[in-house]
Amino acid sequence: MAAKAGLGSAPGRSLVCFALLIAWQTVAGEIRYSIPEEMQKGSFVGNLLKDLGLDLQELPDSGVRIVSTGRTPYFALNLKSGHLIATERMDREQICGQLERCLLHLEVLVEDKVRLVIVDVEITDINDNAPRFQEAQFEFRISELTAVGTRYPLEEAQDPDVGTNSLQGYQLSSNEHFSLEAQAGADADGHLDLVLQKPLDREERAVHDLILTATDGGDPVRSGTARVRVVVLDANDNAPAFSQPVYTVSVLENVPVGSLLLTVNATDPDEAMHSALTYSLRKLKDKASQVFRVDARTGEISTAGNLDYEEAASYEMEVQAKDSGDLSARSKVLVTVIDVNDNVPTITMTSLFSSVREDSPPGTLIALLNIRDEDSGRNGEVTCSIAANLPFRLQKTLDNYYSLVTDRALDRERVSGYNVTVTATDRGTPPLSSTTSISVQLSDINDNAPVFSQTSYTVSIPENNPSGASVCSVRATDRDWGENARVTYSLLEGEGREAPLSSAVSINSETGAVYALRSFDYEQLRELRFRVQARDGGSPPLRSNVSVRLLVLDQNDNSPHILHPASPSDGSTGVELAPRSSEPGYLVTKVVAVDADSGQNAWLSYQLLKATEPGLFSVGVHSGEVRTARYFVDRDGLKQSLVVLVKDNGQPPLSATVTVTVAVADSIPELLSDLSSLSAPAQPQSGLTLYLVIAVASVSCVFLTFVIALVALRLRRWRESQLLDSSSGTFGGVPVSHFVGIDGVRAFLHSYSQEASLSAGSGKCQFTLPKLTCSSTCQSIE
Repeated sequence: MAAKAGLGSAPGRSLVCFALLIAWQTVAGEIRYSIPEEMQKGSFVGNLLKDLGLDLQELPDSGVRIVSTGRTPYFALNLKSGHLIATERMDREQICGQLERCLLHLEVLVEDKVRLVIVDVEITDINDNAPRFQEAQFEFRISELTAVGTRYPLEEAQDPDVGTNSLQGYQLSSNEHFSLEAQAGADADGHLDLVLQKPLDREERAVHDLILTATDGGDPVRSGTARVRVVVLDANDNAPAFSQPVYTVSVLENVPVGSLLLTVNATDPDEAMHSALTYSLRKLKDKASQVFRVDARTGEISTAGNLDYEEAASYEMEVQAKDSGDLSARSKVLVTVIDVNDNVPTITMTSLFSSVREDSPPGTLIALLNIRDEDSGRNGEVTCSIAANLPFRLQKTLDNYYSLVTDRALDRERVSGYNVTVTATDRGTPPLSSTTSISVQLSDINDNAPVFSQTSYTVSIPENNPSGASVCSVRATDRDWGENARVTYSLLEGEGREAPLSSAVSINSETGAVYALRSFDYEQLRELRFRVQARDGGSPPLRSNVSVRLLVLDQNDNSPHILHPASPSDGSTGVELAPRSSEPGYLVTKVVAVDADSGQNAWLSYQLLKATEPGLFSVGVHSGEVRTARYFVDRDGLKQSLVVLVKDNGQPPLSATVTVTVAVADSIPELLSDLSSLSAPAQPQSGLTLYLVIAVASVSCVFLTFVIALVALRLRRWRESQLLDSSSGTFGGVPVSHFVGIDGVRAFLHSYSQEASLSAGSGKCQFTLPKLTCSSTCQSIE
């Protein structure tokens, strides 16, 4: 910056007017620039990025920004070059008035380093204003008797510029009666007086018109003029005098317009018209002239506009009392404006991280706030607060700056977002406050595993289901969000399984629907257990498992199977013997049947479907026992054929039939005789012997064959019963409840023991048949 010693010369003034900037950095870390006023918009102020110690490549990531520029943003940061540029045309006089140094303060925030730098920009003056008189003409009415040396105060010219560019001197047009003289006052403010140098003679000249010129020290020099008109009068030889040299008053900034501030008082020893005084205000700045006024007659000074402590904390002016002879006196008036709490605090968001991970540690920065209050003293002291029930807190970082940080652990699944209301309250009376709302959203992390709607699933499916039939649907939910909550399903193969699980069931990975891949047979598979795994889409994924129990329900798809009497392999039917002398209720045989189904599908019932002699035999509905229903009579046939129906309880029922042949006789000879008597009619005596021998031989052969077949049949049935007892065979694995009868009987077998001897004599075959004995054996599976 050029030395002040050279400002008076033309080269020095030229250097000040056209210099673009001078920058330096103070030892306190502040950055200062100097620029002349009236620079064009967009003009270069300083290389801010370089002075911050940053490279141009670091600019996008460092988050450098101007966070405070005052009421009018005069400067901006060029993000392409890193230069500080002017955004407005700056008038030093409008910004700083008559201050000796005009400084604009900026606050620059380097966000990534949380560094706040103060930048001061000094606006230097150029000679852009000419001296100007508030009044274009001054008129004095001076008595011709006025003594030489009498002074008449003139209104000084005003030049908003400072230094050598400000007002430097006055010149008065050439005349012989008057001269100019400047006096230095006690307050270092100069007074300009018109001094009478030669007595006036009204008769010689009644009016004197003079030109007053004010010049500054700029290059080039600027000037302003005013007309001075002197009217020569008679007889006013006493000037007014104020009661005190200085008037002071304090007033609240919120007083209404028109409020009386004070009353000034001046007196004049003259009499009559020469003692009538007129009051006026002098040395008023442009703003002050719009704020205050004085009653020209009474001297009451009141407000003409609104006061604002933030614009001006005090005013200084002069009040003038002038008599009719243009003699006047002046007194100083000092007005002090008292601040009231009329400005609410302002909250500016300088940095905001609206999305925060839910696993962020306490102390994570969310927002940086700038709090300001234009008031002063306690009225400008501000405190910030947020609601106490939020997981956040405010901490003061720098002057007027607060950081909103996390205070404890966050959980997005409990609360996905917060609206944080920040309240700024000053200490005024009454206090004023303002609020701003910050929306904070929590971003999800994969911290929750899928959870099934049930701890386990038990489902059922009827057997003989079609392939692809839906079995069930499992459902798992994940409290996370987005991809972390996307659940897929899969089947887990169990250990020790005979067939792979994938051959029996499948699952839809997106919906969790389980389908049967084949038809199930209850008699082969009654229960299938497997596990389903749910996995989310997080990284790394989280999993959970659930057990599924699939029950195959029985259907009536198996007809009853008759175990006894069994059908011989040669196609003949078995024969049961019933003594003719048996009483009603005699157990002839028992039909034994089983059903591979279960439950009511395996409940069997028996009924006699057809009989040779109706009413002679009965069949137990639940036991299958064939018993005599009455005594045998002579007309009852030797051979009785019974058809027994076995039916299950399914819907629809399935059934099977068996034919039981019963031979009615007390002994084998009786049986043979009955058969021979029925085999041939009476013949002539001559052929009787021959036919009888043939018949007896035939019957004997048939009977012998019958006995051998019967013994073989009984041995076969005995072997089958042994196989049933050892749980081997077709129904070895069938539960007890599947067999006939509710008493759990598996088989009811008859064993017949017969002894026969054959002798030859007299050309005859003779059979000796001991008494037939019948033993019943009942074997239980219980």
